[in-house]
Amino acid sequence: MSQLFANWYDFFMKPLEKKKFKRIREELLAKATGSVLELGSGTGINFPLYKEDVIVTAIEPSQHMIERSLTKHGQAVVPIEIVQASAEELPFATDSFDTVVATLVFCTIPNPEKAIIEMKRVCKPGGKILLFEHVKMQNRFLSSLQNWLTPAWKKICDGCHLNRNTLELLRNKEIPIILVHQYYRDLFVFAEAENRK
Repeated sequence: MSQLFANWYDFFMKPLEKKKFKRIREELLAKATGSVLELGSGTGINFPLYKEDVIVTAIEPSQHMIERSLTKHGQAVVPIEIVQASAEELPFATDSFDTVVATLVFCTIPNPEKAIIEMKRVCKPGGKILLFEHVKMQNRFLSSLQNWLTPAWKKICDGCHLNRNTLELLRNKEIPIILVHQYYRDLFVFAEAENRK
């Protein structure tokens, strides 16, 4: 991930994060329990929102993003360890975490199927998988527009795919989804899944 994108990410996301997204993140992270793995922690937007009684390990492949996250790391009320790693090759033992969290990250993971296999591996049996993602929309015209825009969007936004069907990817890897909330005409989804092995 480029330093330029890391430097400007929070600025461009601020209008969405200030109100609606912050409430969604708070609701999602309130469901996290025990030992938590956060995939693609980016600029650390979630760090101050975790509640007490969790211990967080946050992975992020970009050193630029890690550097940008240090301010928010200092605002956290829970222990957070940041590890530079990719979601496709998690440096953790099988069944290490009670909860896995991913927020606005699956759109940029180069190999999301491999990341889901790894996420499933490190999450304990019966553990929670909590997602807040933007996804391919159900409306045929809007999803076609997403397909059309994605090649240019990926170049502008450091690999972000507008048209990822992340929930379908989870189902394909036999991860049952328990709860889904949709926002902005189903462009964004909040999902809770259970890791059944």
